[in-house]
Amino acid sequence: MKLFGLEIGSKKFAFILLFSALSLLFYQFNFSEIVGSEPKAYFTLFQFIGPIGGGIIGPLGGALSVLLVEVTNFFLTGKVLDPITVVRFFPMLFAALYFGSKRKDSAFIALACLALFWLHPIGNTVWFYALYWVIPLAAAFYKHNLFARSLGATFTAHSVGSVAFLYAFNLPAEVWIGLIPIVAIERFAFATGISVCYYAVNTVLGAFSSKVDFSFLNIEKKYALWRA
Repeated sequence: MKLFGLEIGSKKFAFILLFSALSLLFYQFNFSEIVGSEPKAYFTLFQFIGPIGGGIIGPLGGALSVLLVEVTNFFLTGKVLDPITVVRFFPMLFAALYFGSKRKDSAFIALACLALFWLHPIGNTVWFYALYWVIPLAAAFYKHNLFARSLGATFTAHSVGSVAFLYAFNLPAEVWIGLIPIVAIERFAFATGISVCYYAVNTVLGAFSSKVDFSFLNIEKKYALWRA
């Protein structure tokens, strides 16, 4: 079948739905408040599992899963389609693309965000904040390392979300400066969570790979703690 121009087999589509359902469950558990959001919004455990779909299903399949989760959660929670809701649709989508891509040019997303941040009048005064996005640029050369890949993915999401918040809400320079230490702790936690989730899902899939045909997925057996 074709979905948004993407050719998807019936087994892969069924897995996307299953993985999206699991991701949606993670979405219901808050992790930390998004500073500067009004009304208050929160990062959730979806930050841990969302990006890994790009590694297991493929970059486009992972991005599709993220989109399904975001849209479904929007309708289930009955939220108003306000700017902050729209802004939150995109960071995890790009994180899944980054995590699933083996190409170094996946870092272009963060590079573009860095330029956009510096071009904004407020962003230009706190230009050093955007230096965080050198991390996904550097991590793109170490995609063979899971934690580097996870850091790159979460900071890609961070770059997209930050630029969107900057242009949508014009957060003052003081807010960005205050966020610097919070971002370091927060993103390290997200990268750790992404790595743990990737190990967990690969372990489960690897354990059943002798009984179920998972040839349509990208199971990285080196990240499976136990496999059949």
